[in-house]
Amino acid sequence: MVYDTLGKGPLNYQLCRHGTSKILFRGPKKKLTSPYIAVLGGTETYGKYVEHPYPDLLQLELGMQVANFGCLNAGVDAFLHDYGVLTLSNKARVTVLQVTGAHNMSNRFYAVHPRRNDRFLRGSNLLKDLYGEIDFTEFNFTRHLLSALRETSVDRFALVVEELRTAWVARMKLLISKLDCDIVLLWLADHRIKDGGANGFYGSDPLFVDQQMMQAVAPFVREVVEIVPTQQEMDEGREGLVYADMDEPATRDMLGMIAHRRASRALHDAVDRII
Repeated sequence: MVYDTLGKGPLNYQLCRHGTSKILFRGPKKKLTSPYIAVLGGTETYGKYVEHPYPDLLQLELGMQVANFGCLNAGVDAFLHDYGVLTLSNKARVTVLQVTGAHNMSNRFYAVHPRRNDRFLRGSNLLKDLYGEIDFTEFNFTRHLLSALRETSVDRFALVVEELRTAWVARMKLLISKLDCDIVLLWLADHRIKDGGANGFYGSDPLFVDQQMMQAVAPFVREVVEIVPTQQEMDEGREGLVYADMDEPATRDMLGMIAHRRASRALHDAVDRII
C-alpha cells in the first residue's frame, strides 16, 4: 500500500505565522481573502501525522478558503490571548472552534506557557498550600503534574479538577465573546459528549470536559458538531497516518483519517446551514 512508504518518513508541516500571531501554525501560508473559514483547535486540528487534516478537506468541499489555526497541545489560552488569531478569526465568515481539554490552561492552581499550553510554568501559593509535600520544580508538563497530584491525594486532586472545569467554562465563554462571527463548536474525540469526564484524569481528550460544561457554552454558539469515530474507524484511519518510524507509539493516541473525513463532512453541512 502507498501508506507503507509514507510511514517511513515524517511530514513537512511547512510552519508559518499568520498576521501578528506569535504561534507557529501548519502551512503552507495563505493570503486570506474574504470570505473564508477560520478553524481554531488543538493537535487534531493541526493535523499531526495527518497529510490532509479536516480543515484541508473542508476547504475542498466548500470551495472556500479555510485557515487552519490549529496548535499542538493547545488549550483555550493559546487563542484567547493571541490578538493576531482573534483579529483573523473575526474577519472570517464562520469560525470553527474545536473543544480542547481543561488541563492545558492557566488557573488558580498553576500557570502554563501562553502559547505552548502543555508546558507547566509554576504552581500558585494555593497549590503549594494544598500539596505542601510536592516539589513543583520537578515538573515541565501539565499531565505529569496532574498525574503526580492525583497519585498523592485523590481527594485533594478533586479540588484541582473542579477548578479546571470552572475555569474552562469561564475561559470558553470569554473566548466566544471575543469572536465576532458565527461559531461552530466541534467535539472531535473518541467518546461522546455525554461520556466526557467520566474517566477522570485517565480519560482521553478533551480532558475533564463533560456534558454539563458543554451545555454551559453551547447557547453562545450557532451549532455544536459531535464527531466520535468507532474503534474500527480509528484503527483503520491510523493506517493512513504519515510519520517517522520512531514516532509510531505517539500515533496510537490519534483519531486517524476517517475521523478527519467525518469531521469535514459534518462541518461542511453546518457551515452550509449558516451561510
